Amino acid sequence: MPVRLVESFSLSQASKKKKKKTVNRRQSIITMKALILVGGFGTRLRPLTLSFPKPLVDFANKPMILHQIEALKEIGVTEVVLAINYQPEVMLNFLKQFETKLGIKITCSQETEPLGTAGPLALARDKLIDESGEPFFVLNSDVISEYPLKEMIKFHKAHGGEASIMVTKVDEPSKYGVVVTEEDTGKVEKFVEKPKIFVGNKINAGIYLLNPSVLDRIQLRPTSIEKEVFPKIAAEQKLFAMVLPGFWMDIGQPRDYITGLRLYLNSLRKKSSSKLAAGPHIVGNVLVHETAAIGEGCLIGPDVAIGPGCVVESGVRLSRCTVMRGVRIKKHACISSSIIGWHSTVGQWARIENMTILGEDVHVCDEIYSNGGVVLPHKEIKSSILKPEIVM
Repeated sequence: MPVRLVESFSLSQASKKKKKKTVNRRQSIITMKALILVGGFGTRLRPLTLSFPKPLVDFANKPMILHQIEALKEIGVTEVVLAINYQPEVMLNFLKQFETKLGIKITCSQETEPLGTAGPLALARDKLIDESGEPFFVLNSDVISEYPLKEMIKFHKAHGGEASIMVTKVDEPSKYGVVVTEEDTGKVEKFVEKPKIFVGNKINAGIYLLNPSVLDRIQLRPTSIEKEVFPKIAAEQKLFAMVLPGFWMDIGQPRDYITGLRLYLNSLRKKSSSKLAAGPHIVGNVLVHETAAIGEGCLIGPDVAIGPGCVVESGVRLSRCTVMRGVRIKKHACISSSIIGWHSTVGQWARIENMTILGEDVHVCDEIYSNGGVVLPHKEIKSSILKPEIVM
């Protein structure tokens, strides 16, 4: 099927011309660009993605994609292109405020059909290439880490190859595609998909730094960068892998989202971040927005994020969970290993656990028990959910 090019969206075109490109003095790179692979419907994170595109779903009290944009801005990236095939207007309207706030240009390259993980690069070619000839970043929007992008630039310049990929070490490599590398140089030798015998423990972390010449290898059609493009570059000995320091998680599904929150908060603790809450009612690593209100006799933590405008009444117990913007949790409720969507209510003495996911504006009545319920937006739960199920 031919791919029809669609006019790309831009946020504040006129005002951009007036802005001069700023130089981060700590960087040797004058201008850099990045492409974030946003993708489609975010079905693995439903029901949250029924209300917002996946990159705008809150993680640690800010949209997932904002973690990446801020990290890119920090190392001197001047323009971010979002490769998207679902609700681009919603994304850009939301991110417009951050474009001005962060001083970074955000545009959108829209697909009319899914183009895989490499096709979007061909579609956005004109946005990624300029006269500077500098390499550009590519990130998967589901990935959360400490984003050692400055170190990746140094690594890429040092090895002189065509492409760099970030890899992370895992305990069970047989579940993934393994990247086999030379230990000394990081040169990629081959890729092995879900190996039956041990060949290594490094997997693709979804963060790349590519020379513009890589775009000459990609046709405008549905293409996989992992399976079609990278193996060819590796065969020419021009692909290198850098082991990612610190934590890494693909947070594209609820259980990994909760694990990712734990890793993220632990990273803040190691940095002695002032963002973490403290007090007699706090246990372990907890993030509480300054506009949230917490009652007396609560026990919050470990690994909890409480969003803006939330009200947590007295005697509430929260652990390993995310409570999103505008939620009210009534007296003596207990929530663990769950995600509470925007503007929802959890009744008195309710117990919510085992990866329960409440969509936007869900109201759980008093004394209700939910064991892994997945509840679509705008529902009222009047009876207990005794086993994991979807409540339509």
